[in-house]
Amino acid sequence: MRKNFAVIGDPIEHSMSPIMHNDLFQFYGLDAEMKKIHIKKDFLQSGLSELRDMNMAGFNVTVPHKQAIIPFLDELDPLSKAIGAVNTVVCENGRWIGYNTDGEGYLKGLLKQLPDIKQRRTLIIGSGGAARGIYFTLAHYGVEQVDICNRTISKAKALKEACPYPVKTNIMEIALAEKTLGEYGLIIQTTSIGMSPKIDASPIQMSNVMEGAFVSDIIYNPLETKILKDAKAKGAITQNGIDMFVYQGALAFEKWQGVFPDTTRMRQNVLTQLGGLTC
Repeated sequence: MRKNFAVIGDPIEHSMSPIMHNDLFQFYGLDAEMKKIHIKKDFLQSGLSELRDMNMAGFNVTVPHKQAIIPFLDELDPLSKAIGAVNTVVCENGRWIGYNTDGEGYLKGLLKQLPDIKQRRTLIIGSGGAARGIYFTLAHYGVEQVDICNRTISKAKALKEACPYPVKTNIMEIALAEKTLGEYGLIIQTTSIGMSPKIDASPIQMSNVMEGAFVSDIIYNPLETKILKDAKAKGAITQNGIDMFVYQGALAFEKWQGVFPDTTRMRQNVLTQLGGLTC
């Protein structure tokens, strides 16, 4: 019997998850299929009700539902409960169990290129579901200082206060972050600003970024966002969201199928579909 999987979000057209997972299903000889399902922000409850009727084996959750979905789940694993956000749901015997593979997936991809992150003063841009996963994971890993800038200061403060792990954190508005950008060795962009189709937008100006700083954007479509282009022009080293996307997807696949998949195949497949190389 075919197993049904999905990825939900608003918007959802940009998601590459079905292409990546459907290729893995075929590669491992599994009778399964993943589809994109658009659930608008204001219709999450009714959308999830319809999803339950579709007999799902599991699904991914993307913006803006990573936090809002929690009340509709039957169980949370300890990490997703601490983070307060879910990006992967496993459906077992009618029960929906929430997990968060964002932070661990991001860290795995980051350490491939930047093994010295513990000593780098870090700035996170944004305070949504992905930011929570990354912030908590970096704090747990032992990064000494992780500051947060956000358009809504109260949300950034709430994120800092919710973190269960020791880490030095300053909260600031975007304007102040722009002025002090040169103090950071690692800058992580976690918002949806700059995502296709609004590729000319950027959440922060890169004018003061330090040469040699590492600027990471969790967006993977487009492969090079405006913030990465601007950072590269100032001599920064850049990373797009492909590594995080691949590793969080691999961890989700492992939870659904009990097998950690071939991440090299996953990466090549996504890049082929997007028509380019990572920056």
